[in-house]
Amino acid sequence: MELDNPSNPDPTDHSRRQFLKRTGGATALAAVGTSGTTTAVMDDSGRFEEDPYSLGVASGDPLPDSVVLWTRLAPNPIEKGGGMPRKKVPVRWKIASTEDMASVEKAGVVFAKPEHAHSVHVDVTGLDPDTEYYYQFTAAGHRSPVGRTKTAPAPDASPEEFRFAFASCQSWDSGFYTAYDHMAADDLDLVVHLGDYIYEYGIGPNGGARDTAVPQAYRSQTETLDRYRLQYSLYKSDPDLRAAHASAPWLVTRDDHEVDNNWAGDVPQDPDKQTREAFLERRAAAFTAYYEHMPFRQAQMPDDSSQKLYRNFTFGDLAEFNVLDTRQYRTDQACDDAFNVVDCTERFDENRTILGDAQEQWLVDNLAASNATWDVLANQVPMASMDFEEGPEEGYRTDQWDGYVADRNTVLEAFEQHVSNPVVVTGDFHANFATNLKREFDDPDSETVGTEFVATSISSGGDGTDMDDFGRQVTSDNENVKYYNNQRGYVRCTLTPDQWWTDYRVVDYVTRPGAPIRTDASFVVDDGNPGV
Repeated sequence: MELDNPSNPDPTDHSRRQFLKRTGGATALAAVGTSGTTTAVMDDSGRFEEDPYSLGVASGDPLPDSVVLWTRLAPNPIEKGGGMPRKKVPVRWKIASTEDMASVEKAGVVFAKPEHAHSVHVDVTGLDPDTEYYYQFTAAGHRSPVGRTKTAPAPDASPEEFRFAFASCQSWDSGFYTAYDHMAADDLDLVVHLGDYIYEYGIGPNGGARDTAVPQAYRSQTETLDRYRLQYSLYKSDPDLRAAHASAPWLVTRDDHEVDNNWAGDVPQDPDKQTREAFLERRAAAFTAYYEHMPFRQAQMPDDSSQKLYRNFTFGDLAEFNVLDTRQYRTDQACDDAFNVVDCTERFDENRTILGDAQEQWLVDNLAASNATWDVLANQVPMASMDFEEGPEEGYRTDQWDGYVADRNTVLEAFEQHVSNPVVVTGDFHANFATNLKREFDDPDSETVGTEFVATSISSGGDGTDMDDFGRQVTSDNENVKYYNNQRGYVRCTLTPDQWWTDYRVVDYVTRPGAPIRTDASFVVDDGNPGV
C-alpha cells in the first residue's frame, strides 16, 4: 500500500524479555556513525575489529525435523558491501537445547561469500519435532547473539495449543518498531511477516520520524542490487526488529514495496518510466537482496527475476499454513489500479489472476488434501470484499482481491467444499480489520465460508488513530466488516482444537520510541463455525 508521502521519506531463570535484550546491541547508525566511511574491519590476525552481527540473527521455515538459521556479516552495514572484504569468510554455527549453548545438538561451518553479501543460510536437519532450540554463529573471533527457534510438531501430532503473531508494513522513516519489542516478549511458536519488509522509496537526510542523520546513499529510489542491500541493512539495524527475529522462527512472504509500489507480474508502477526489460532487471536485484536478508531455504533462492515463495507448512493436525505470493504471477490491476473505482466491470474478467494458474492449483490441491483443524492462508492483500464508496454506489480497490474476483471465487469455493475452518491472515492495509468471507460478495446474507484478520502496519502511516471517517464508512457500508482500527501494531493468535483466539495488539504512537502496548480488541472463531 502506498504511503501518504513516499517522496520524503524456557530452560533458564531469565525472563524472555531479558533474553531478547541480550540479543540487541547498537543500531547500525550508532555503530558506524553517519558518514558511511569505511574503517578497517579486520586486524592482522584476521579478527573483526567491529561487531559483524549488526543485522542480528534469524531462523525460519520450521519443519518437524529442521529449521533454517540466518545471519549476515556486516560490520559497517550502512555502507556498500557492509564493510566486508571481498573474500569468503568461514562461519561456525551451532544449535543447542539450552540458552547457555552448553548442550550442543548440531554444529558445522559454512562460508559467508561476497557474491551473497556475506549472508549465510543454514538448513539444520535431524532435529526433534516440536522442540525449542537456541543457536549462535561465530566468525573471525566474534560470537553472535543467541537466537531462539522452534521446530514444527510432527505431522501425526495433535498439539493442544499453537501461538503465532503476524505483521507487515514497516516503513523505517515513518516511525519506531516498538511493536516488535512487545512481540518478542510473547513467547511465540511462530512469526509470520506478510510483506513490505522494506519500502523502496528514498529516505530524507534526517530519517523522517526517527530524526536521525542518514547518509547520502539513501536519498535515491531503490533500484539496484547495492541499493536494495543498503535498504535492508538500514531496516534490519533496528534493535526491536532484530529482537523479534531472534525470538522465534519466521515465515516470510513479499508484497510490493520489496520491489516497487503496486507492481504486478512484469509491470512496474509506472510503465511509461521503466521498460519491461529494465523492470525485470530491477526485480531480479530486489529478489536477490530479499533472499540474502531472510531465513530462506535454497529452494527460495531466485533464478534471475523469478523466485518461488509460495509454500506449505503443517503444525501437527492443528494448523496448516499456505504461504502465498500475490505479486509475481498476477495480471496488471484493473481500471488503472484505482483505490476506489465505481463500475469496474474489468475486475470480473475470468482471465484475470492474482495467483497464476500453477499457484492457484497448488492451493486448491492443498486445501482438498488437508486434514488440519485450521487452514491458514498467509496472504498479502485483503481478500474480503470491501466497498469504499460512501452511500448507495459501490467502489472497490483493484490492487486487492476485489480486483481479481474470479480467483477469489475459486478460493472461496475450495473453502466451502474442502475445509472446515479457513482463516486468511493479511497485511498491506495499514489498518486492522476483522471480516467475514462471504461466498457471494454482493449478498450480505450469503453463507460465511471463512474468516479474515487483517493486521495494521508496524510503523507505516505514522501514529494513526483508533477510529476515523474512513473506518466509519467501511464498517457502515460493509456488513461483513466487524472491526476496524487505524493504529500501529500486530496481531497475535492462539489456536486450540476447539477455538481460534485473535488479539489486536496496538501502540498509541510510533513517532517516538517506548510506547506501551494494549489489546484493542479480541475475536474468537469456533471450530466448525467460520466467521467472527
